[in-house]
Amino acid sequence: MIEKLLKTRNPKSPNSSKFPLIMTRKSSLLKQTLIVSAFTILIIYVSFNTFLSYFTTTATAGVSATTSSFFAEQISRENFQDFPVKATGNERKVKVFMHDLPKKFTTGIIANHALARGYSNLSKVSYPGHQHMGEWYLYSDLSRPESDRVGSPVVKVNDPEEADLFYVPVFSSLSLTVNPVQVGKVPVSDPVYSDEKMQDELVEWLEKQEYWRRNNGRDHVLFAGDPNALYRVLDRVKNAVLLLSDFGRVRSDQGSLVKDVIVPYAHRINVYNGDIGVDERKTLLFFMGNRYRKDGGKIRDMLFQLLEKEEDVLISHGTQSRESRRTATRGMHTSKFCLNPAGDTPSACRLFDSIVSLCVPLIVSDSIELPFEDVIDYRKIAIFVDTESSIKPGYLVKLLRAVSTKRILEYQKEMREVKRYFEYSDPNGIVNEIWREIGQKLPLIQLMINREKRLVKRDSSEPDCSCLCTNQSTLFTSL
Repeated sequence: MIEKLLKTRNPKSPNSSKFPLIMTRKSSLLKQTLIVSAFTILIIYVSFNTFLSYFTTTATAGVSATTSSFFAEQISRENFQDFPVKATGNERKVKVFMHDLPKKFTTGIIANHALARGYSNLSKVSYPGHQHMGEWYLYSDLSRPESDRVGSPVVKVNDPEEADLFYVPVFSSLSLTVNPVQVGKVPVSDPVYSDEKMQDELVEWLEKQEYWRRNNGRDHVLFAGDPNALYRVLDRVKNAVLLLSDFGRVRSDQGSLVKDVIVPYAHRINVYNGDIGVDERKTLLFFMGNRYRKDGGKIRDMLFQLLEKEEDVLISHGTQSRESRRTATRGMHTSKFCLNPAGDTPSACRLFDSIVSLCVPLIVSDSIELPFEDVIDYRKIAIFVDTESSIKPGYLVKLLRAVSTKRILEYQKEMREVKRYFEYSDPNGIVNEIWREIGQKLPLIQLMINREKRLVKRDSSEPDCSCLCTNQSTLFTSL
């Protein structure tokens, strides 16, 4: 029964025996057709691609060369006439005009300083060495023939109409020290020099100058390295770029990192010229300086009490004198770490003495600002400790003893690499770096000049956008 059903459902076609042959012939024909088609398409593709490639190369060769030349010309630094950084030709440098100040603001201050100390032959008097003598080096730099200033980031011009910036070469820091501390030694018949009078007369002179009035002093540069320099007239010159050691005595509406430049103190001890190493550095921590300071410098006395009895720590009171500098030189050159607490203001020259001594600075100053931080990472050359942690008994010594010899050598190697940034006498040192940073302010100066000219209403209660707060409230220790 099943067999019959199967036979009924699958009847055998009379042409079934011919079907396999027909399918075989159709399959063979299809394959041939596909092969011919593929081969034809391949030939067309190769021919077209060859033609297109030739056409594209020929047609774009001139355009490509022209375009490359065009963009090369567009991005060339020669087209950035106002860009002040890393320029090699005078046409691309910031142009600086130095005001020809009356001598009473420059060499006259040197003469008064000498007279107050009993010198009679002023022909042999020179600018006296002190920690804020950067003002002398910038004045000397711009006083040299331009041919001697090869490598400077700025070019001096003699025509004020060509100038981007104007330098006011007043010796404001030296002026503070003209009168000896013991005024009684100056003969009564001699007039006592007045720094306040000098400041007032300087601003009176500036405010009469066409180029100062033109932009309210915004395109002018003044050196005020000593924290008290120009204190009496700071509000009248605050638009200018100020060259400062720190902002300890400058209000937030008078100065900031945005507008001004932090400059190094001149180091007062001899440079260490030996190799890196710790074998000759037997002292763990060294400090020599004034124990009693005002304001933030009060931390010094607290550190004295904590450290003066510690083993391998040499900390002593000292004042500015040749003997003190000799002692400090020996101490820094034979110590692994040098303590750098705040002075009357957040900064002190001791930091720069430490760096040129390859003595790793231990900085205890919460509000310190440092020069050239766009190119120097100070964490690689110094240890930073917040004030609160530093006065915990045993904290600093324990921290320093944990620093390995390998790490000390790394600090020393980095200090040696950046030492030129703290040498005023180095032809490629501080002076060029100061000019470089001043030049970088030019776009902001131009912005502020143009902005000030178009403002129709000013709200004096709002902070100027060129003066911004720079320090933030955070505590951390850096190793």
